[in-house]
Amino acid sequence: MAVTSTFAADDDLPKVPLPTLSASVDRFLQWCAPLLTPDELARTTEAARALLVPGGTAATLQADLERFDAAPSTYSWLDEFWPSRYLGRRDRIALNANFFFLFGPGSPDPCERAAELTVAALGHKADLDAGTFPPLVNRDVPQSMDQSRHIFSTTRVPGAVQDSVRTPYSDAWPGPSTERHVVVLHRGRIHRLDVLGPDGAAHTVEEIAGALRDIRAAHPDRAAVGDAVGALTTLARAEWAEVRDRLTGLDPANAEAVDLVERALLAICLDEHDPVDEQDAARVLLAGDAGDRWFDKALSIVVLADGTAGVNIEHCELDGTTVLTLVDAMFADPVATHAERLGARAQGAPAHAELRVVLDDDLRATTARAHDEFAAFLDATATELVAFDDFGADDAKALKCSPDAFVQACYQVAHRRAKGVTGATYESIATRQFRRGRTEAMRVITPEMVAFVDTMQDPQASAEDRVATFRAAAAAHGTRARQCQQGDAPEQHLWELEWVQRRRGAELGATEPLAVFDSPGWTIMRDDWLSTSSAPSHNVGWFGFGSTSSRCIGVAYVLLPDRFHVHLSTPADQAEGMHAFARELRAAVTELGGLLRSS
Repeated sequence: MAVTSTFAADDDLPKVPLPTLSASVDRFLQWCAPLLTPDELARTTEAARALLVPGGTAATLQADLERFDAAPSTYSWLDEFWPSRYLGRRDRIALNANFFFLFGPGSPDPCERAAELTVAALGHKADLDAGTFPPLVNRDVPQSMDQSRHIFSTTRVPGAVQDSVRTPYSDAWPGPSTERHVVVLHRGRIHRLDVLGPDGAAHTVEEIAGALRDIRAAHPDRAAVGDAVGALTTLARAEWAEVRDRLTGLDPANAEAVDLVERALLAICLDEHDPVDEQDAARVLLAGDAGDRWFDKALSIVVLADGTAGVNIEHCELDGTTVLTLVDAMFADPVATHAERLGARAQGAPAHAELRVVLDDDLRATTARAHDEFAAFLDATATELVAFDDFGADDAKALKCSPDAFVQACYQVAHRRAKGVTGATYESIATRQFRRGRTEAMRVITPEMVAFVDTMQDPQASAEDRVATFRAAAAAHGTRARQCQQGDAPEQHLWELEWVQRRRGAELGATEPLAVFDSPGWTIMRDDWLSTSSAPSHNVGWFGFGSTSSRCIGVAYVLLPDRFHVHLSTPADQAEGMHAFARELRAAVTELGGLLRSS
C-alpha cells in the first residue's frame, strides 16, 4: 500500500546499522592507506589495531554505543553524534558552516520577489503541516522526511559549551509551528512582519510586498554599524552565548526581540547590494552584510536589490537534500497555487513593526567589532564560479560512467596539476533511507584513484592506459559510495567513539587515550584538501559553502543532465591555487571526456 502521509514512513524506516569495531578498523586502514607513507601506515596500523584489544577502552566504548543504539528511545546510534558535530563546534558558523542556494531569475522588484518566495515557502509548510506533501522515494525506497519538520521557526541558540536548537516537533514545542510572523532584516534593522492573519490565513503576495516596500521606505538611511545586532550571530559560539545573555538581560525589550526572531517562521534579508554578476551575487548569498543577517535562523530568504534571490541555511538540523526538497516544492507550482494552500486572501496591510533593541556602549562596541571582523573574514575568503554549460550528467552517462565518479576524478586530476598533491578529499553521501538518516562521510582517495591520476600525469601513458585506470577508479568510487549509502563507513563511527569517551568515559572507566586519534592516518585522512558536496536541482543555479580548513578548497557542485556548475571557496592566501584548480578543472573535463569518447 502506498504511503501518502508525509511522515508516515519515518518510524518504520530501518536504523542506520552500527558497524562493528573490527569492520571500522579495517575500513579505516583501507581508506587512509593511499595518503600515507609506509612508515605512517605502519604507525597508524599499530594504533588502529590497538582498538581491538579484548576488554580494552575501545571495546568498552563500543559496548556503550551498542547499549545506546538498542535503547527503545534511540532513533539511531548517531543521535548524539549530530549535536556534538554541529552544535559542538565553537568557531563562527557564518560562512564556516552555513550554506547557500542561488536561484534562477525572477521578478526584478525585490519586494515582490521576497513576497513570492515567502508565500511559496509557506505553501510547502502548509503541505508539511497537513501531511499532504508526498514523502520522498528513491528507487522505490522511502526516504526520511524528518528534517523537513525543522525548516520553519527553527533557530540555533548559542551556548557556552554546546549550542541548542529552538524548533517545533520537540518536547518543548510539540507539533508544527503556529507562528504567524517572519522577521525582515534591512539596513541594519530588524522588523516583525505578520504574513498570516489572526485566523492563520495568509496575506496576499501583493499585501506582503506592499509591507516590505513600507519597511524599506521607512528607513532610507542605514542604521549605525554598532546598532545592527544581526552581526552578533557571526561571533564564535561561546562569545555569542555570553553576548546574547548580556543583550537579553539588559532590557526586557531585548529579550522580547530575540524571542521574536528565534520563533519567526523564517527570515527575509532585503539586501541593498546590486550584484554585478553571478559570482558577486553568490558571494553575497554566502555571507553578505552581517548587519542584515541572523545566521542562526534555519531558513533565510535573501533578496538582492535587482531581485536576485536565494536562501542561506543554518546546517545543524538541515542537510542540502532537505533544503532541495523545499526549493523544488517552492518552484513546482505557481505562487498562486501556494497562496491557495495557505488560504490567502486580502486582509489589508499586514501588521509590521521594527523590533526595539536597547544597547549600551559595550554592546554597541561588540556589535561593531563583530561586523568589522566578519567583513575582514569575508575579505580573507576567495571564491570562484566554474560553469560547464555544454557538459552535464547525461554526457557522462553517454560515456558509460557514473556522473559523480567522472567529476570527482576530474577534481583529482585538476588538484594534482594545480597543487602537485593528491590530498584528502571529503564527499557528503546522503543516507536518508534510514531512520532520521542524514549523511555519511566518504573519502574519495582510493588506490585506484591515485593510479588514475598518476597515469594522467605520465606523458608516456597511452590513451588506453588512461581510460583503463579511469574505469577502475570509477568502479572503486561507486563501490565506496554504495558502502557509505549503506552506513558501512568508518569515520563517523570512530569519531563517535571519541565523543562517547568525552561524554561518559569517566563513568565507564574508559579514560585511557586512544592513540588512533593522534595517528597519521586519522589526522591526514581528515585534513581536507578538497571538501565536496553536490546539490542537483534545476531550480538552483549555484550552491556554495566556505572552506573547511586553512588550505582546503570547498567544492560545491550542481550536476544536472545538461550542465555542471561548481562554486569554489578557499582562504585568500590560497587563492592562486584555487584559481589554478579552476583552470585545470576546465581542462580535465574536456580531456577526460575526449579520452572516453575516442575509446
